[in-house]
Amino acid sequence: MSNSNNFVVIMAGGIGSRFWPFSRTTFPKQFHDVLGIGKTMIQQTVERFATIAPKENVFIVTNSDYKELVKQQLPYLSDEQILCEPVGKNTAPCAAYACSKIYSKNFSANIIVAPADHYINDVAEFTSIVSLALQKVSTEDVLVTLGIKPNRPDTGYGYIQFMEKSGEQILKVKTFTEKPPLAMAIQFLESGDFLWNSGIFVWSAQSFLKALEKHLPDMYSLFREGKNEYWTPDEAKFIQMAYPQCKNESIDKGIMEKASNVFVIPADFGWSDVGTWKSVYELSKKDVEENAADGNILLYDTSNCIIKTPKDKLVVVEGLENYIVAEHGNVLMICKLENEQRVKEFVSDVKSQKGDKFI
Repeated sequence: MSNSNNFVVIMAGGIGSRFWPFSRTTFPKQFHDVLGIGKTMIQQTVERFATIAPKENVFIVTNSDYKELVKQQLPYLSDEQILCEPVGKNTAPCAAYACSKIYSKNFSANIIVAPADHYINDVAEFTSIVSLALQKVSTEDVLVTLGIKPNRPDTGYGYIQFMEKSGEQILKVKTFTEKPPLAMAIQFLESGDFLWNSGIFVWSAQSFLKALEKHLPDMYSLFREGKNEYWTPDEAKFIQMAYPQCKNESIDKGIMEKASNVFVIPADFGWSDVGTWKSVYELSKKDVEENAADGNILLYDTSNCIIKTPKDKLVVVEGLENYIVAEHGNVLMICKLENEQRVKEFVSDVKSQKGDKFI
């Protein structure tokens, strides 16, 4: 199968507030080298699709404030490949815009929609799973999502229940459950027929737009109106007008939970959504005391900590266990690792009490 009909849409508009103070409104985490490996999250994401779609078929959907950051980090993309949202309205408008634009030029397009800030360890396995999904969507009117085999009852992820079919690699989806309480997550894990929702989707442009028309008809009509503006100098003006009219809606809630033609491929390719300090800690290299330290740091009697500080500042830490110590720009945060979910609360309080300059 030629890959000229394969397109990749990377969603890179989020602020990543759970990874504050590194992820800031002016420089969110997808543009950072979070794991200290010499490449930013968005650069790694684009590279992952190198054998799946040609570079000219890669589209980044981001906030207009981040257009220059995208251009700096992915200099081979043309302006037409960077789709700028005037305002963030969640993932459904993001997919609706990109898929409508691609479809206006290629009716046979098969599209992978993926976030810019995921970590995937086994790229060969990932490529194999995505190729399998592309084969399915290119011949059938279906929407496919990649499901991750859960290894703990995590309440931070959505869950997908599948219908078992012995020997089948692609399974029919029964239900979607968004971020369940712990008791329910434990039940899901024990049942064995639930997967984590990775937020990576594969479909043909035709099937997605058909589902959009059925389940979010106003959004479908809005982006269909722009079919003559896409790929022209009037596109930006049309998007400025269209976006504020969009409902704030996710792909999951707006389409995947409602559609009856949804399938999932169970996958195990070393996936993490790198959404929190804990996930970064888990993925980072650690010293003998299980510290993940990145910076100019001296540690004494300190264990199980993640410490990320500027290279030009010497940081001495004594007597800490299970802590996050993070400094970036004008903010230093020290927080128990087990309380990392409170970071969003800190961000909200800082915004209301100290102002936007710290966000």
